[in-house]
Amino acid sequence: MKKDLIFLGIETSCDETSASVVKSGKYVLSNIIYSQIEIHKKYGGVVPEIASRHHIETIGEVVTKALDDAECNLDDIDGIAVTYGPGLVGALLVGLSYGKALAYARDLPFVGVNHIEGHISANYIGEGFEPPFICLVASGGHCHLVYVKDYGEYEVLGRTVDDAAGEAFDKVARALGLGYPGGPEIDRLSKEGNPDAYVFPKSFMENGNFDFSFSGIKTAVLNQLNKNRMKGIEINIADFAASFQKNVVEVLTYKLIEAAKVKNINKISIAGGVASNSLLRSMLKEKAEKENILLHYPEAVFCTDNGAMIASAGYFDFMRGKRSDLNLNAVPYLKICEGC
Repeated sequence: MKKDLIFLGIETSCDETSASVVKSGKYVLSNIIYSQIEIHKKYGGVVPEIASRHHIETIGEVVTKALDDAECNLDDIDGIAVTYGPGLVGALLVGLSYGKALAYARDLPFVGVNHIEGHISANYIGEGFEPPFICLVASGGHCHLVYVKDYGEYEVLGRTVDDAAGEAFDKVARALGLGYPGGPEIDRLSKEGNPDAYVFPKSFMENGNFDFSFSGIKTAVLNQLNKNRMKGIEINIADFAASFQKNVVEVLTYKLIEAAKVKNINKISIAGGVASNSLLRSMLKEKAEKENILLHYPEAVFCTDNGAMIASAGYFDFMRGKRSDLNLNAVPYLKICEGC
């Protein structure tokens, strides 16, 4: 087997069409992302049917651009990695069908990748970070706390029981009259607000595990907004944004640090769109240094949905002996591991 395998990764689980060429699971030769944010903004969120149609329209161009930017062609590719779940089923099917067709036509190894595993694998891009570690995967659709024992070996310590962290950010942003996606807007506006202006309830779910719940904080914000409006109290949306963000970030930080202590692991990481949040990064940095824990997070471009993380995950799965059948179907509610 060649030492430096080159994988083409394809990601279409939601509203980003992305393709990337990655060598040895770590070195990104290209990473093309076509975002549909501007298309979905007027709806206040992703419309699945519209997302699927735009994936169909753009995927060929995106893959071609990824190969061109990497200065290679399909003859140089050693394997195809594609997201097959979790995600929007129509969107998943576009990337999955395209990737399987390429693998079949070129007789290349094909690896179906779990989207959450892809986010975890974004931490492998570059040099120096490898298992074991505890990873917080927080995005618009997912919130998992995962013990990464080795490449491809996971133990889910906790997950959201209702809204994902990013979903709560989007819903609160909508209530505050901010744009979509809500996470970056709240992060930006929070810098102008007082994080102690409002005290919202925190759900630590002290039940012996590390599950999350963010529907309560979302409801508390909405109730406070309505109360202020009914009483004619001026609404400072920056204060609301800052207070909400502080609440969520404190819960995420606490659970990640505590999980590392329980598992006696001195390395932690974050992944997913929420991993770009500036307060989360700064608070985790402070707490990790205090506990003598190494904190790692991917570059911002690899926190959003992207093909590079899928190519990386596919490479390491392939090196562990994983191969996927070309009959592989999309699994919208795919779990990261059996029994998790």
